[in-house]
Amino acid sequence: MSGGTSVRLEPYEVALLRGGPRAAVTVAALALQLRGLADAGRPGRIRATRAPGTAGATGATGAPSAGDTGGGRPVQDALDALPALDALPETVYAALQRPASFAELEARTDVREALSALRAGLVAAGMLRSLPPRRTRAARRALRALRDGHPLPAGRKGLSEDDVLMAVALYGEPALSVLAARFALRAGLIARAEVADKGFHRRAPRGGGTGGVMYSCGGGGGGGSD
Repeated sequence: MSGGTSVRLEPYEVALLRGGPRAAVTVAALALQLRGLADAGRPGRIRATRAPGTAGATGATGAPSAGDTGGGRPVQDALDALPALDALPETVYAALQRPASFAELEARTDVREALSALRAGLVAAGMLRSLPPRRTRAARRALRALRDGHPLPAGRKGLSEDDVLMAVALYGEPALSVLAARFALRAGLIARAEVADKGFHRRAPRGGGTGGVMYSCGGGGGGGSD
């Protein structure tokens, strides 16, 4: 989020304003997948893949193995080798050194702390109220303006990575099912019914999607309407 006379919201901040913590983590996971740093693992689970220039357990270039999760050098070396990432996706990448379902990922302490920091920044910028936790009028205006400038895409063609992330931040599952259906289905981010028309006729992984999630600051309370 940039300062100055106007506030420029990043996709993770937009997602948090629109759909709460789950939406923000979804955008962070998608950002990693678009950069080749994460992918779906076993049905309904997400895993880190590789960090360029990082040696894995076999000596090949890749991310540390799932066993390297004790805060030692392999994980830190992987993080040091990452291309520039915002705080939330970097935290999610570190958490995904142990593959996780989306619910497990969202519940991990480091991810929750990163979400709290993101939320605090939005409160300081006048986009969120702390008590009760809800969007401010300025946030509702910002979301309307962003939707006007970023209509729901009909397909991926011609979209940059930032365009994809902003679309998912603004529209959630409808955008995921158009722009990243295969990853979202295999990772458990959306249910089978959401992408049936796209030809991905697989059994849906166990666990929930992102639909129907009211905005929450994490400790309870519903979202304001746009």
